[in-house]
Amino acid sequence: MDIKIKVITEGCQPHNMAKGEWIDLCAAKTITFNSPNGKPTANGTLVSFDYKMIPLGIAVKLPKGFEAHVLPRSSTYKNRKIMLVNSMGVIDNSYCGNNDEWKFPAIAFDNTEVRLYERIAQFRIELSQKATIMQKIKWLFTKRIRIVYVDELEDEDRGGIGSTGI
Repeated sequence: MDIKIKVITEGCQPHNMAKGEWIDLCAAKTITFNSPNGKPTANGTLVSFDYKMIPLGIAVKLPKGFEAHVLPRSSTYKNRKIMLVNSMGVIDNSYCGNNDEWKFPAIAFDNTEVRLYERIAQFRIELSQKATIMQKIKWLFTKRIRIVYVDELEDEDRGGIGSTGI
């Protein structure tokens, strides 16, 4: 099964690790986070966390009937004290335009820096709940996922993360 990937930031090609089932993704730029700060209130302390969207440097066209599940690598919190704010990112098949860059929305629990090309996330491909019987059969008999790098994705941009509304 082919997955088309447009590399937006050179050097951010996904890493298919030999010892794992998931495909690693890296930060497309260096980003610095500040530790949480507290503000005293009448009822205690209001804590504010530093939140940033870490670009992952790729846009992807998934096959019809499939979606990607994006999670932090197991070492991401241990090494950088950041967490993916929505616990798991789900990338729909329709998020597939040239500018629909995958991102890692993060909050920090300490002063930290995520460095360019640092592997911070991982993803896998799954059937979507709208997959047809034929797509399910194709998935059942697929030998492997093959990454195909392309210069352009032919679909229209969806508008970025959170573009489907509140």
